Amino acid sequence: MGHMNHANHALLLATSAVALCIASPTNAVTLKQVKDRGYARIAVANEIPYGYVDPSGTAKGVGPEVATRIMGQLGVKKIQWVATNFGSLIPGLLANRFDMVAAEMAVLPPRCKVVIFSEPNSSYGEGLLVAKGNPYQLHSYQAFAKNGRKIAIMAGADQLEILQALKIPDEQMVTISSNADAISTVATGRAAGYAATSLTVGQLAARSSKVEVAINFKDPVINGNAARSWGAFAFSKQSAGLRDAFNGKLDAFKKTLAWRKIMARYGFTQADDKASAEKTTHDLCAGR
Repeated sequence: MGHMNHANHALLLATSAVALCIASPTNAVTLKQVKDRGYARIAVANEIPYGYVDPSGTAKGVGPEVATRIMGQLGVKKIQWVATNFGSLIPGLLANRFDMVAAEMAVLPPRCKVVIFSEPNSSYGEGLLVAKGNPYQLHSYQAFAKNGRKIAIMAGADQLEILQALKIPDEQMVTISSNADAISTVATGRAAGYAATSLTVGQLAARSSKVEVAINFKDPVINGNAARSWGAFAFSKQSAGLRDAFNGKLDAFKKTLAWRKIMARYGFTQADDKASAEKTTHDLCAGR
């Protein structure tokens, strides 16, 4: 989420946005301002199961459900949901188009330079979407470094860094703007596979008989560690007070059965839930 998923073009855009308008304290979005306004503006990237808006306009996914509960506890009952491309989430925060992002965005050091994160809400591993029958017998990202086939990724997602670390050449990567494009990209052979989180891949495979999850998937290993991401809520650096208030409630909510039920409903396992508490945002921002 993911994914979704910034030492890339989107980060360059975000960084240049910071350079153009070094945000002054007047750009800060405080909890009081949100309450006075009467609603919170929260962005998602239309990525199942992290955060999306269904055809009726209802926000769903672990990010929106947890954010709705916590905002309610903070006294904010109404939310204006904004759906945008994943690569537009950070630039949108910097431009004050929304108050926070509920896309379970992975906490990565380059992102920590431009936005601030809550403590992790979720943890998730990687997966691979392939054509029905897995015609090329693909079971890892590493395989693409040897076979020369094309692999699709979503613009702005952290899979870019994973593939680069595995020495997969840029010319083998096909960039798509949204998860919805992944099924046709793989089914038509424009790419031999789509690299995304295991949850995203599972959701996509369930939507079409033309694609499937690559079974016996071997986790990519980067610097001796299996690639796993920690998803959190993102805020503008000027909104530290709002982030801190949110964090205080998030810590307590994650200890409840209600939180575990939300995670389970969207496919997160007990192992994922346990892993979500194994790293702090401070450590993740430091690359540990």
